[in-house]
Amino acid sequence: MTNPKNDSYKNQLLRRLNPGDLGLLQPHLELCDLKLKMTLEKADSEIETVYFLEDGIASVVATASGKEAEVGLVGFEGMTGAALVMGADYAAHECYVQSPGNALRIAAAPFKTALANSPTLRLFLLRYVHYFHIQTSYTALINARSNLEERLARWLLMCDDRIDGDRLAITHEFLSVMLGARRPGVTVGLQELEGRGLIYSRRGEVHIRDRSGLAACAGGTYGKPEADYVRLVGDIAPSRHAGRRPLESAIG
Repeated sequence: MTNPKNDSYKNQLLRRLNPGDLGLLQPHLELCDLKLKMTLEKADSEIETVYFLEDGIASVVATASGKEAEVGLVGFEGMTGAALVMGADYAAHECYVQSPGNALRIAAAPFKTALANSPTLRLFLLRYVHYFHIQTSYTALINARSNLEERLARWLLMCDDRIDGDRLAITHEFLSVMLGARRPGVTVGLQELEGRGLIYSRRGEVHIRDRSGLAACAGGTYGKPEADYVRLVGDIAPSRHAGRRPLESAIG
């Protein structure tokens, strides 16, 4: 349940903190802009800052032998710096901004102090971390077993959950990195979805036309992690998407 005193926040984790835990973080929170491709975490490097996203989307990207693919998405429902919650100090993967917005950030030192001083803060944030692990495990399964069209539909739905409006600013090249697919294949996949009337795509952006049709096209690849978020963390604030509750929509 959302704490009424936290309603000024869009970030769903901050909205749900009890007054004592929020009080530990609040003096150290600083509003900042998230610029396109801004690095929030570097792979195999110490985490210096935790970001509670208010708007925009960050991508967690794994790299090996010069190849890279997105393994997780973070938006207003979550945070970066999950490793700190679990007692580690470094990031396993790179995390950077894929869609500009803003966030409330806190340096790692006061964040870790707050975790040490409040078992309830760590326990609550661990529920989000568990959800994020569910999301990334499903991404691994779907990338290995689903066709590109299903993966593309799922990815568009996940992004749509985390933005206002129905426009995604994204290039085919960036999409190929996110999906771990060749750019020509991504172009063909977008054309197929557009041919069905599900999206409208033009240079540098994609417009969602038929969300329910996209969900059907995803073929069951979308919805389970989203339902787990609702179960573990809670319902999304009804103010998002002009009354539509995006993550909740995954479970009907």
